[in-house]
Amino acid sequence: MPRMGFDRHLRELEDDMLLLGSMVGKAVDRSMQSMKERDLELAKQVIEEDKLINQKRFEIEEKSVELMATQQPMARDLRIIVAVLNIIVDLERIGDHAEGNAKIALMLGEEPPLKPLIDLPRMASKTEEMLNRALGAFVRRDSAEALRVIDEDDEVDGLYNQIFRELLVFMAEDPHTISRATRLIWAAHNLERSADRVTNICERVLFVITGKSEEFGSSKY
Repeated sequence: MPRMGFDRHLRELEDDMLLLGSMVGKAVDRSMQSMKERDLELAKQVIEEDKLINQKRFEIEEKSVELMATQQPMARDLRIIVAVLNIIVDLERIGDHAEGNAKIALMLGEEPPLKPLIDLPRMASKTEEMLNRALGAFVRRDSAEALRVIDEDDEVDGLYNQIFRELLVFMAEDPHTISRATRLIWAAHNLERSADRVTNICERVLFVITGKSEEFGSSKY
């Protein structure tokens, strides 16, 4: 394949990754909306559409492997393809966390609200913003922006700790709230892990630019 054709396929691969990122960001937003508004139909829709996220991830994976197998990409191009392969895994996992929060929304839907949801939507909004910026940094090969997004993970961690402490107080003061509070803690944990996945994406941005694999912040699993 001529270089021009290879570049086109590489751009298409990145475009597919961005489309997957858009699908995942939408899932994060809508899962939290379903929880905040107690919209059970929207929660069910998020759960159903997670299948499309999974399908898109595997499509991109197949295209990436085919491109590597048939075109013998040069070192920098190979880094891009390897980074895409890593990023789509993190995107699919963020989608799983969004699906998990939609399932929590269904659990909470039939119960009286424990408290107005304020910090959880803030976590979701910040996570989605970080995700969009991380993918933008990948497209622009912007290492400074990737590092800024990594630093902002501390903001999400701070919100998680605040939510956790507040809900522990609810549970200590009234044991009848334990079930509802625990589910909200699960939701916050899903968002905290999603933000960690965004940090992984930023690390892949830096890998493409520098050729070095390096972990920033706390260890993530």
